[in-house]
Order: sequence, then structure tokens, then C-alpha cells
Amino acid sequence: MSEPTTSATTSATTSATTAAEPDGTEVSPGPLADVRVVDCSTVLAGPNCARYLADFGADVVKVERPDGGDSLRRLGWDDPTSPDGTTSMWWRIVSRNKRSVVLDLKEPEDLATMRALCADADVLVENFRPGTLERLGLDPADLIASNPRLVVTRVTGYGQTGPYRDRPGFATQAEALSGFAALNGEVDGPPLLPPIALTDEVTGLAAAFATMVALHSGVGQVVDVNLVETMLQLMGPLITRYGLEGVSQERLGGGIFCTVPRNTYRSADGVWIAVSSSSDSVAARVLGLVGLGGDPRLSTFTGRLEHRDEIDAHLAEWIGSRPADAVLDEFERAGAAAAPVLDVAGISTDPHILERGSIQVLDGVPMPGLIARLSATPGRLRWAGQPLPTEDG
Repeated sequence: MSEPTTSATTSATTSATTAAEPDGTEVSPGPLADVRVVDCSTVLAGPNCARYLADFGADVVKVERPDGGDSLRRLGWDDPTSPDGTTSMWWRIVSRNKRSVVLDLKEPEDLATMRALCADADVLVENFRPGTLERLGLDPADLIASNPRLVVTRVTGYGQTGPYRDRPGFATQAEALSGFAALNGEVDGPPLLPPIALTDEVTGLAAAFATMVALHSGVGQVVDVNLVETMLQLMGPLITRYGLEGVSQERLGGGIFCTVPRNTYRSADGVWIAVSSSSDSVAARVLGLVGLGGDPRLSTFTGRLEHRDEIDAHLAEWIGSRPADAVLDEFERAGAAAAPVLDVAGISTDPHILERGSIQVLDGVPMPGLIARLSATPGRLRWAGQPLPTEDG
């Protein structure tokens, strides 16, 4: 394993990839082992973009401020297993597989080091407000002129253009402006925000995808990714329906606009069970199982949508009269779709999660594993996010 931190004077050509484990076992360096990434973004969406590239072998150098580094280091719960005991759990996950360097981009010498890093890189990831990179002396046009292959991925709240471009933009605002929050909650209740950093997580994936598209083009260019437009991609046909018919989707609690039955129902022993029927054949199995089979009113998507309340009430009564194990067994025998609603404690003991190794332990830190599995050139977890490097390395 190569050293996960670096100093400001480290050569920009030093690679962090390795083709062997400490015990000498040969491993794939990853499909992106020839990709160099400079990550000067902070907190979550931009750093997540760089994290996904690092997971698949890219050499990612995380550039941080001298006054404590990325604030993600202190966001949320501290990880008692971290080398300094005060690094956040979130940092340990999002900064895995990255090396760190401390640079003050307002200092000429450090700015020159940053430009040298970019001159040798394939990707620069940043999430300053629009115009900040230019004011620092790192105009993307200049960087690309010096390094014609450089992809500059810019992650912001609202994008590089538009009347909102200069506003502070966080996931909460994107969830509100995209229409997502308006859909969440009970029918007669207030709109709800997700209890996780949903937008930042999804935007990290979108930015990583867009970055790889730009890299594949072979042309140095700017990638403009923002939180609001990423969330718009999750809205499916709701925007189309409003544009064509003027209909705005109301809140449905645990329901969804296109499928009935689809909800959560409580079993006799208090376990919540999620049921879905996103095809006619599965819907027929669910309805047949609970005693609604053969009803011509319910044979089509449209018919089931028209009788949403009746179907929901019937499922709630059927599931509510049986213990969870019996409900799940009967659904499985019928080839119908149902699953218990797991909390994180349930996830940690779920047999499927365990057998797949979906949760990995890296440097003593449990965390989600790789987002995808490649059969020939897999990604790899090398180290968890590290403490901020000191001047002596």
C-alpha cells in the first residue's frame, strides 16, 4: 500500500496506485489507474465524485486549506478509530483511497504547486461558487490551454450560469427547488426533506459519470454539474405530465404516482413491510395472494390507480393480521415483491448484505463497499480518509 498522504512539495508525477497488497498478492490497479485527479472540492458532492474515481484506481490528490482542511473532517460524528481520534466518520468514507496535500491557494508558491498538479492531471474537481476558481488564478480556460486533456468538473448548487448562480446552494435548496420535497410526506402533511444527504450523494454519482464521459471524449473541457438539475433527473415523467397536461403530482405518503399497490404496511407483530407491483404480472400475484384476484376493475394500471384507497386498505388489513415472517413467506411463494423495512441495525445482519459483502470494513471503519463490481478490472478499497498531513509529512 502506498503512502496515503503527501506534502506540498511532492512531485505531481508520483502515483498512488499499486499492483500488490502488503502480503504480495497481485491485484488489479483498477481501470482508472492511469487517471490523475486533483480534488479541491469540499464537503460532499464534489468529493464524492472524486471518491468514485479513486475507488476504481484513479490517483486522487485531495487539496485542502491549511486552516483545518475540508470541513467534512469535522461534520457529523467523530470516528474514534481514526489516527487522530477526531476525524469524522463521513470523512473516513468520502476520502477513502485519496492522498492529501495542504495548499493555501492565496499564496503564490502554493498556487504554483496547484498549477503544476493541474498541468499533470486528467481531471480537476472543484465546487467553489462560480467565478471563485478564476479569481484564485485558476481559470479553467488557462488550465486547459496549458493541459489540453484536462477535464475541469465544476459542481455547484445551481450551475455556472443563470440568475441563481451566485447564491449559496446546498442539498436542501435543491430538494426544494427541484420539486422533490413537495412530493414527500403524507397526503395532508407538510412537504418533507430527506433525512440523508440525498442530493449530494446523487450529484456525486452524476458528476463522476459526466467526468468519465468527458474523459472518454479525449477533449479537455469544463463539466458543469449542479445539485438542482441532478435532482430534476429523478423526477421521471412528473415534469413531462405537467408540461403536457398541467397536472402537478400531489403527495401520496408511501405511495407512488404510477403503481398500486405500492406502500408500507405494518404486520401483526409490528414489522413494517414494503410492497411493490410495478408490472401487471406482479400486481396480479399480489392481488391474488391477498384475495383481490379476478376483479376486472383491478386488471390494469389505470384501474388500480383509480382504486388506490381500496387496495391499500385491503393490503393493510391482510398484512396487519399476520406476523411478518408469515407475510414474507407467502409473498415469496407467490412470486410477489415484498421486503421488510430495515434500519441500519437490520442492514448489518441481513444475510444478503452479508453474503455480497455490501458493507466493507476498511482500516477498522465499516462503510459501503464499491458502487459496482467489474469482473475483469474491479475497483478496490485501499485506505480510509486520513488525518490532515503536517508540514513534516
